[in-house]
Amino acid sequence: MRTQLTVIAAAVAFTISGCANMTETQKGTAKGAGIGAVAGAVVGAVAGGSKGAAIGAAVGGVAGGVGGNIWSKRMQEQKRQMEEATAGTGVQVSQTADNQLKLDIPSDISFDSGRADIKSNFRPILDNFANGLNSNPAATVTVIGHTDSSGNDAINNPLSVNRAASVRDYLSSRGVATARVSIDGRGSREPVAANDTPANRAKNRRVEIYVAEPQPAAQ
Repeated sequence: MRTQLTVIAAAVAFTISGCANMTETQKGTAKGAGIGAVAGAVVGAVAGGSKGAAIGAAVGGVAGGVGGNIWSKRMQEQKRQMEEATAGTGVQVSQTADNQLKLDIPSDISFDSGRADIKSNFRPILDNFANGLNSNPAATVTVIGHTDSSGNDAINNPLSVNRAASVRDYLSSRGVATARVSIDGRGSREPVAANDTPANRAKNRRVEIYVAEPQPAAQ
């Protein structure tokens, strides 16, 4: 049993050490899965030896990866509402592996190049989004701004943060408590396409919005 647990722990450590190039969502899922795997392995080993450890690790990993958030009827309803509100706009609405609602907002909707002012056609989307948040007060929001590689970090890093802050401030003006919204800016560090053409650079100039409904604390 000791050997089995050592192997599992080593694998988990390797997984977590590989988080450097992941997004925050992916990091959280990987770390949660790793912690869950170790816990599951220990419980499984006690119950059923080495085979139990392996099964427990698998089950614990899955539970740990998605166990931090729940996907409630309210989250599903907000996803449906946002899909309807953004149809044909280019905004991508999805459920992440760790049960967050994700909105991927392209640059042609959200912000002009080099600016952090919200464009007029982005406002109706945020209005609908704020309505969904106000009907689900347990949900928290993370807004992440990104830029392309034009310019340098001294320009791109604050620009990406300012874009995320503009989204937070707009949501606040629509009744969403500022304390519920965290922001971050990644500059050009997390491209989704090569920065080799105008079209690809436009893909990298984006805002990602994540909504999570955390699991209630155990009583």
